[in-house]
Amino acid sequence: MEVKNLHHDVKIAYEQNFSDYKDTVPHLFHHNAFVILGNGLEAKIGSISSKFEYFHDWKRLEERDPGVVEMETLLKGVCSKGNLMDLFENYILFDESGGKPVKILARNHQFLGVNKAICAVESRKEREGKLGVFWHTQGSGKSYSIVFFTKKVHRRLGGNYTFLVLTDREDLDSQIYKTFAGCGLADNDKDPCRAISGTHLKSLLTEHKSVVFSLIQKFNKDVLPDEPYSKRDDIIVITDEAHRTQYGDLSLNMRTALPNASFIGFTGTPLFSDDEITKRVFGDYVSTYDFQRAVEDGATVPLYYDARGQKLGVATNDLNEKIADKLEAFEVDDVNVEQRLERELKRDYHIITAGNRLDQIARDFVQHYSEGWENGKAMLVCIDKITCVRMHKLIDFYWQEQIRKLETELRNITDDQEMIFSLRQLDWMKETIIAVMISEEQGEVDKFRKWDLDITPHRKLIKQGFPAQDGNRIDLESAFKKEDHPFRVSIVCAMWLTGFDVPCLATLYLDKPLKAHTLMQAIARANRVSEGKNNGLIIDYCGILKNLRKALATFAGHGDEGHGGTADDKDPVKPNEELLGQLIEAIQLASDFLIKQGFLLNKLFETEGFARNAAIIEAKEAVNENDQTRKRFEIMARTVLKKFKACINIKPEINELKIQKNAINIIYKSLERDREPADISHIMRALHLVVDESIKTEKLGVSERPQPPYDISKINFDRLRQEFNNSKTKRTTVQCLKSAIEERLKKLLRQNPLRTDFQKHYEQIVNEYNQEKDKVTIEKTFEALLRYHEDLDEEEKRAIREGLNQETLALFDLLVKPELSKNEINQLKKVASSLLESLKKEKLRIENWREKEATRDAVRQNIFDFLFDDKSGLPEKSYNDDEVKILSDCVFNHIYSAYPTIPSPYYDIAV
Repeated sequence: MEVKNLHHDVKIAYEQNFSDYKDTVPHLFHHNAFVILGNGLEAKIGSISSKFEYFHDWKRLEERDPGVVEMETLLKGVCSKGNLMDLFENYILFDESGGKPVKILARNHQFLGVNKAICAVESRKEREGKLGVFWHTQGSGKSYSIVFFTKKVHRRLGGNYTFLVLTDREDLDSQIYKTFAGCGLADNDKDPCRAISGTHLKSLLTEHKSVVFSLIQKFNKDVLPDEPYSKRDDIIVITDEAHRTQYGDLSLNMRTALPNASFIGFTGTPLFSDDEITKRVFGDYVSTYDFQRAVEDGATVPLYYDARGQKLGVATNDLNEKIADKLEAFEVDDVNVEQRLERELKRDYHIITAGNRLDQIARDFVQHYSEGWENGKAMLVCIDKITCVRMHKLIDFYWQEQIRKLETELRNITDDQEMIFSLRQLDWMKETIIAVMISEEQGEVDKFRKWDLDITPHRKLIKQGFPAQDGNRIDLESAFKKEDHPFRVSIVCAMWLTGFDVPCLATLYLDKPLKAHTLMQAIARANRVSEGKNNGLIIDYCGILKNLRKALATFAGHGDEGHGGTADDKDPVKPNEELLGQLIEAIQLASDFLIKQGFLLNKLFETEGFARNAAIIEAKEAVNENDQTRKRFEIMARTVLKKFKACINIKPEINELKIQKNAINIIYKSLERDREPADISHIMRALHLVVDESIKTEKLGVSERPQPPYDISKINFDRLRQEFNNSKTKRTTVQCLKSAIEERLKKLLRQNPLRTDFQKHYEQIVNEYNQEKDKVTIEKTFEALLRYHEDLDEEEKRAIREGLNQETLALFDLLVKPELSKNEINQLKKVASSLLESLKKEKLRIENWREKEATRDAVRQNIFDFLFDDKSGLPEKSYNDDEVKILSDCVFNHIYSAYPTIPSPYYDIAV
């Protein structure tokens, strides 16, 4: 638990403390369950592998609570004895499905919801096997909730339970199996658990498997009531997306085959108000977590909606309902969708797939996505497979055309910043890969050939994937999920619309009429949380807003128990106007803050040349009043930049805000640049590089090498003080000096853990500076920092005075104690040098020595033996056995921290 003072942002605990602990003392986290960051008022919880964006609030003690972000609520919900042990035992997973292990800690809503489902299992007989419907909106971790549920039942209620995980689509079945396998709860290769046929499914259910995965379509054989597959009453059927599979012969066969089983439905969308079938099968909701609450809690990002089809005149509003109905019926078996649509819809189908219409959409897509290129990945949803490949051909043509246009425009750019931005955009466009992702079917080569299309290269790519840097290949799914992979645009019609989580997917382009659950599932592809992602964006080309509102109006339970349990007509997607409003508000907050600090933002865009440079310096001086004012502005500026990026395609309105955003960005970037240099020479440049006359500059001869940077110790500090007194930017100079000293101090502390007095002294100087804001305090602080810098010089030179280097000085400081004779001190210096040399020659050269218990123990024992030895060790008369043991541990801790590799990264870098 890392707790900061009340006036500090919780993020400071992550960035300045927790992240550093993981680097310097990683062994502290070998047995860590979870991490709490707080400031006495707010608090967040996460795992050691979580980025800050994935640390989450704990807002509720009961699911019905409205929710409040308080440290008190989190401590009660997490640290009470019962909940602490429950979280530790049942709500931590290690998922390797992405290739490397990721630690997963249950979120508040998962913990509460799964525990309610566990209670339902305990009372399953009273419930007559109807465990309920578990509705947690898409993107809130439903797959992990299923894993938590099965894991806890096995652990707490008995290991004899068999879970049958049912879906109705191959991609969903694969996705949920991969999650179980990645978490170590299933391995089909070693212990078959995935049904490949109806006969195989029957066989699996006669065995005592812990979990079985199947499509409901595998219940394709009629079952006689007196010949069920199993009469066991400890089989629990988990139906993923419950509402789609609870009717017809398949469902009847399943129930006849498992007459005593219990049933629970997991769904990402709520049930229809008239969906009595699902209610009869499962009962009422056992847990609810709706779209709105997920956004409020930060479990998903908000979605925004742009009806571009209306603006382009290509929307198919009147046809949407008719086409959506047909698609819903045809896509069950995913065969000959195009021909059946064309046959039954006739003219309507040709309207939505007309060449001119697709051409307009392709042009707009390229324009829109290339302008918002920094926002993340994109998915374009088309009506059918043929249209997907047609769109790919059109988009590729206009993509190359846009590249040529940008290359032409580059010749006319004169502004350096604009040139850099345009070059980055051009490189991004040239790297970007656009690919089709559609399922395979018989006779597809001939089918596409009739449209003058070649499916062969697309199918080859889908099957073989992309070449990877290691010489292997990476499949399309994995590549699309990788934020840094250039596969950035996927064109789909049905695949990847359900059960496919890509956090970096920011924009969903829809040109396929959808309705009800399918529509809700599709738009939720863009609502996953990702670093730097402000929101998801839905671009609607066919006019689905009416269907979206209709779907929400007919959903039961919209607004969960914590919101009063009443239905309303809130859209889960928000219009551009709201997104733009958030940007305007963010800019206004930053502008008002600068006014309060005595600076008008318009000075930066109403001036040019030297006057503009002077305005930038004035703005920095205003912001740099103290640490708090600087941090507040930086937070505001980051918010503006994030909101602006999300609004990049809202035109023409965004153009009017670009000037103000750029002005804020100039100040922010200038503050960031002040932090980049890690030495005091940056301050010298800021103060006109005033150095002693002893530093001479001469022209280099042809064969001469450049001279090394000048020695900081030779700077004329009297001249420096004089320059500071004449400076108009005293606050900024103090901040720059602080940044340089902080970098230097950080490295000195890593080199020698006993330099904590320097840390305390520095913090005292900074605290006094932050408490007062007058001119005298600024000048007093500058003097104190200069003296402090001189003290650091003296500390660095101490190693030379002692006849040691920085590495051996650290060991010497750990071992030395008062009242030693001169001979004993000299002996200690030899001990420090010899011990370090011994360790570096052998034990520390073992690769990843800190990761293995055996090598850690060997290093620890080696240190103890060396220090305890009569010949090589500590002076026997002055150090007793207990002291040797304590000092051995101190030395080991330092060695562990400072020597992850040989040579040490901390001593290899000049201070």
